[in-house]
Order: sequence, then C-alpha cells, then structure tokens
Amino acid sequence: MQTKVLNLKGEEVGKLTLSDEVFKAPYNEALIHQIIVAHLAAERQGTKSTLGRSEVRGGGRKPWRQKGTGNARQGSIRAPQWIKGGVVFAPKPRDFTKKVNKQMRRAAFLSAISTCLAEKCLVVVDELELKEPKTKAMAEILNALHLDKRTTIVTKDVNENVVLSAANIPNVTVTTAAQLNTYDVVVSDKLLVTKEAIKSIEEANK
Repeated sequence: MQTKVLNLKGEEVGKLTLSDEVFKAPYNEALIHQIIVAHLAAERQGTKSTLGRSEVRGGGRKPWRQKGTGNARQGSIRAPQWIKGGVVFAPKPRDFTKKVNKQMRRAAFLSAISTCLAEKCLVVVDELELKEPKTKAMAEILNALHLDKRTTIVTKDVNENVVLSAANIPNVTVTTAAQLNTYDVVVSDKLLVTKEAIKSIEEANK
C-alpha cells in the first residue's frame, strides 16, 4: 500500500510505502466505540462530593412531637426534604477508569487509523520544520494542504516551534507518534503526519 507524500506547499514530492499490518486493518466499530468510552471515562475527575443525610451536622432531635401539632410528622431537620438537609444518593469521589487490555487498545487504534487512510483523511508530509514559532506560518501550511477542519498534527518527537505555532489556531492540536491514540484519530477530520512519525507508528505497532 502506498500513499502520496506532500511538501509544505501541498505539492506531491514522492510516494511512501505503508505497512499492511498497520494501515490495512479491518474496521471494527464496536471495538473503537469501547476504547473511546474507556478513554473518556478515564478523563473524568470523579472528585465531586456532597453530604448524605447521616453526614450533615445537626438534626439529632425530633423537631416536634409526632401528633397533635397539625404539622407533617418529621424525624430530623436534616432529612432530604429540609433546607440544608442531606442529599439523596449523594455523589461521592470515585474512579471511572475502565480496564482495557493492550491487545484491544492496539486493535482499535489500527482499525481507526486504517479507516482514516482509506477515507483519505491521512495527509503525509515529508517534513514539518519551522525556523521559529509563527502562527501565520502554520496557518499558511494548513491552507496550502487544504486542512480547514479539525486537524491533528503528528510529529515524531515534541517540536516546540510546531506546538507554539499551532496553539492559537482553532480546531488544531499537536501530538507525537507515541502519544497518538484511537480517540485522536476518530475525533479529527484530518491527520497531518510526518514521514518520520509514520515510521514510528509502524515500528510501535508491529
């Protein structure tokens, strides 16, 4: 399998042979969905907490006698129906993490990136080097490559100039080949990947 390699002006400068093992995996929607649900669950903080009836201060004494007052019977002023009372089924800190094994995570990633390639959402450039961090320079590159939707830029290693140049451009994120995951692939309309990053992805998933 081959794909076009472009320069930063959007001109084709060659072809790149891709690994069938990585970029020709079958589409598995159910597995991709499972991995994305686990990814989003892991991002939840799980830190919200409110007091239940047994934890609210006060309310140890019955507010009035059971009969004879004309009021509804009450056992505590800290019951849920009272102002400043406890919360019913109060949320407590918890861990939302879902367990996903490595084989499933890898299979979902290969399925997602193979589909991205098949749908022509993967754009490969020979290199992505900027002399200095310039938002204007990055915007010109994206325009030349016709990347006007949600785009994830993937480099082999952390490139400070690329990161800073893309920081103020809406719907553009920058990551490395090692950090790229199924969620990044699925939520992006386009993936802009360097040749070196492609090689890193193939080496990590063989």
